[in-house]
Parts: sequence; C-alpha cells; structure tokens
Amino acid sequence: MEILEIVDDKGNVLGTAPRDEMHGNPALMHKVVHVLVFNSIGELTLQKRSLQKDVCARKWDTSVGGHMAPGEGIEQAAHREMLEELGIDVPLEFLYKYVFSSDFETEMVFTFRCTYDGKLRHSREEIDEVRPWGLDEIRDNLDSGLFCNNFIHEFNYYMEHISD
Repeated sequence: MEILEIVDDKGNVLGTAPRDEMHGNPALMHKVVHVLVFNSIGELTLQKRSLQKDVCARKWDTSVGGHMAPGEGIEQAAHREMLEELGIDVPLEFLYKYVFSSDFETEMVFTFRCTYDGKLRHSREEIDEVRPWGLDEIRDNLDSGLFCNNFIHEFNYYMEHISD
C-alpha cells in the first residue's frame, strides 16, 4: 500500500494517508513531481498511460510524473521517477510549482525539465507507449481528448510561464 503525505497549500505536512484515500478526495492535497523531457530539437516526450492506471488511463501525459514518498526531497523524487518510468537519470532544471485540482484529486506539482536524446526504456506496467511530440502538434490536439487534463494544465502553464 502506497502512503502519501497530506500537505497544506504551503507544502507543510499535515499527516499521511493511503494513496487510495487521497485519490477520490480532492480535499487531501499531496505532492507530485513532473519532468518534461525534451530532445535537442525541442520536441517533448510524452507517455501514453497504461489501461491499469486509475487516473487518465490510455491518455497521453507528461514525460514523467509520480507521487513523492513521505520524507523524500523533490529532486530525489524526480530522479527516482525518471528511472522508474523511462530508465534515464540526467541533470534536471527546476521550473516551478503549482496546485492542480480536479474532482478526483488535488496535487502540489513540482515541475522539472531536462534534455535527453538517448534511448528510453519505459515501464511496461505503467506506460503503453512513449514518443516525442512537437509543441505545435500538442497545441493543435489539446481539445482532441488525447491528453490527460493534468497534462493540458501543465502544458498551458509551461507555455505561458516558461516557453520562449
């Protein structure tokens, strides 16, 4: 059973709860990390989530994303998730944090980015497919139903605050 920290809007730990209690209760905010993996020509690697996922099954999502374990640092969590999901561990640049809330959950998201051009070995349990997408291709398909709502928010936030 995965245990997550319940946090307030400043990231202070209020307690812990099992993941299955956190998902389905947006009143219980928890920390997650995202990593945007770009290649050297500016394409963003996205992952197609497996059918077994309880959030956004079979939809395209952020390159890497996952829950932080209790007591884990944000960069430590980002590196762990990169290894688990894509089989890579490269230097990261911290970009920003924000709160994402839906009817299902509330997350305090810490987003990093990196550049990587090598081979990816994605987790077959969590991910059906990975591939690079051009930013215009993503923008042109945002309303198509292909993407997780979490990713749509992430992409729009990135384009508004970071992208040139």
